[in-house]
Amino acid sequence: MNKNKFLKSLYIIIPIVIVAVLGSVFVRLGMPWYENLTKPSEWVPNILIPIVWTIIYLAFGVVLIIWQNKEIISTRTIILLVLNGFSNVLWCLLFFTLKLTLVGNIAILINLIAGYLLLIDIYHNKKLYAYILSIYPIWLSIATTLNIAMWILN
Repeated sequence: MNKNKFLKSLYIIIPIVIVAVLGSVFVRLGMPWYENLTKPSEWVPNILIPIVWTIIYLAFGVVLIIWQNKEIISTRTIILLVLNGFSNVLWCLLFFTLKLTLVGNIAILINLIAGYLLLIDIYHNKKLYAYILSIYPIWLSIATTLNIAMWILN
């Protein structure tokens, strides 16, 4: 890998790592509070959540590195990626750290919409990449449903 490709890869990996780390920190800060909440009977096992997020972050990293090595990623796609990263971290902060369940649900709804907009944008450019990354809005749909249910129960 030449130096230019390596630097381009870092420009993709570093923001993904920042989003993952910040989200994880905010979640961990609120974990004692979260553990005491009433959860719906159909709740996702806690062990599954970090596994799915790891798969999502890895999928984005691999797809975006391959994509940017073949051609330039559009400004629109980059804006949607940044919006998704920001709204994801914001949700973690609001819901877990600040314990603002209603506001957190609004944030995750915005994240869900942004996730589908990103998937549609990628689909118009690279169908295969959209299929690979479809796990992201699907997971956000599950998370949004469960978060709304938890807000109702608590």
